[in-house]
Formats: sequence, structure tokens, C-alpha cells
Amino acid sequence: MTSSENVLEVRGLRKSYRSPMTRKKVEALKGVSFNIQAGTITGFLGANGAGKTTSIKCLLELAFADAGETIWFGKPGLSNEAKSKIGFLPERPYFYEYLTGSEFLRFYGQISGRISPRDLEVRVKQLLSRVGLSHAGERPLRGYSKGMLQRIGIAQALIHRPEFVILDEPMTGLDPDGRHEVREIIQEVAAQGTAVFFSSHLLPDAESLCERLVILKKGELIFNGRTDALLSDLAQTWQLIWTAPGESGVKQLELSSLTEVQQKIDGLRKAGCEIRNVSMKRASLEEVFVKMAFDPKSEPGAPEVGR
Repeated sequence: MTSSENVLEVRGLRKSYRSPMTRKKVEALKGVSFNIQAGTITGFLGANGAGKTTSIKCLLELAFADAGETIWFGKPGLSNEAKSKIGFLPERPYFYEYLTGSEFLRFYGQISGRISPRDLEVRVKQLLSRVGLSHAGERPLRGYSKGMLQRIGIAQALIHRPEFVILDEPMTGLDPDGRHEVREIIQEVAAQGTAVFFSSHLLPDAESLCERLVILKKGELIFNGRTDALLSDLAQTWQLIWTAPGESGVKQLELSSLTEVQQKIDGLRKAGCEIRNVSMKRASLEEVFVKMAFDPKSEPGAPEVGR
């Protein structure tokens, strides 16, 4: 598929549960719609309880939506053909602890039906090396640390060279080196044309990786679009630094628009001041996300931004 084609289209996804305590109906998803394009890295963000894991379960039919539709690779519904093209790492994966790392990958490669036995052996060795587990490939998974299990889980999601990968909190349990390595793997996979859709509470990782973002708040969509559009449109200021004649040290000021900066510079130059630096300060994704996800004034249902 080309990068402009959608591997997944989600339309009006709804899901309700009965509260185990009160038996009242709780809407977990309230008509969520978004698209995922081939070869893109899309972050799936939201506070705890926003509906991210419920969405993923409904997409993969691990839970059944009350309403809405999904179109996978241009065809309605999640067919067996579509399933064979998807790689998935759940937030809390189950591991067959008696299997070795190599056996675990070999098992998932075989049931995918997309890779020959000869190619599978090469692929197993390749992925063990790529996730830093060559030394542990013949060890049972029961002896793996939490970080090692997360690495083998990521390798499992990639073993059959899927066209779409869903990773639910893939950085969980990893040290900084491990997170850096996983970021590189995600970028490599996307560069090969695979769409990557991952949820994460580690917003610096999402900011550095994601071309696009889908953000939920209490089961409703509040943003769907390009990451750079979100950051530039919602929060940026300009910092102006100057020195005044006859005074030691520098002075600085933050202004909200380029017009204000230009007006201030005109005034300072007339006063004989020397302009030392003008720079744009963009808010981080974490700052923007906190404002959107937790501000009671933020409204859901935002249109797609920055196609």
C-alpha cells in the first residue's frame, strides 16, 4: 500500500459496559472515528479511562462494539485475511513461560501463515538480534526479566512482517536504553511501509516518534491529525532577549505573537537597545496534552487537523 492509503478506517465506534457496582450503563466509547495511513506512526493518547484499550479491543474484535464499523485494508470488517496482516502487542501480554525465546517467536510465526519455515528461522534470529536478545534466545521465558519479556513481545508482533502493528504501551518495563532501541525499531518498521499505531503514557516518546496523533477524552475524540499541527496551533510563544544601553546583563520577555515581537523590537531599537536573540518557544506535547485531557473547558469532537 502507498503511504496515502488507509490501512484502517474507524467510523462511529461505540461501546458501553454495565458497572459491576451500580449496574448502570457506562459509555466507554462515544462515536470515535479516525483513519490510519500506511507507513505512518500514529500515537494513541488519553488519560487512564479515556477508552484507548477498549478501542483497541473493539478494533481487534477482542470485545464487540455496540455500533460503528471498521474498514481494514479497504474492506469492511476484520476478516481472516486482514488478521494475518496485523501484528499486536497487548498491554498485558500472556507468555508461555516454558517456551524459549526462539520457540515463542517460531510458534507465532507458524500460526501467522505468512512466512515459510526456512524464512522463519532467519527471521527469528534476525529479530532476537534486533531486540537485543540473541544471548537469551534459548532460555525459557520464565527466566526473562520484565524488560526482556517486553522486547520478546515486540519481536512477536513483528515476526510475520505485518502491514499494520498495534502496540499497547510498548515502552512499559524498559530502561532508557531499551526505550531508545524500541523507538528505533518503530521508525525502521514504518520506513518499510508498515503502519504503527501505539498507545503510550510516555509523551516525550510519542512526540519524537509520531507523525500523527489520535487523542481521546472520556470516550470521545478530542484530536485527530498531525502532531506538528497540534503543537504549533495550540501553544507557542516568542522569546525576545536584548541589552539596554548603559546597563549590564540581558533582559528577556515572552510574547504571544510575531506581531508583538516586531512592535517590541521597533521600540527597543529606537531606545538604543541591542537585540541579542529572537526565538520561538513551542510547548511540549506533554504540556499540550495535559491542557487538553484534563482541562474541563476542552471540548471533544475536534475536527481532523493537518491532513
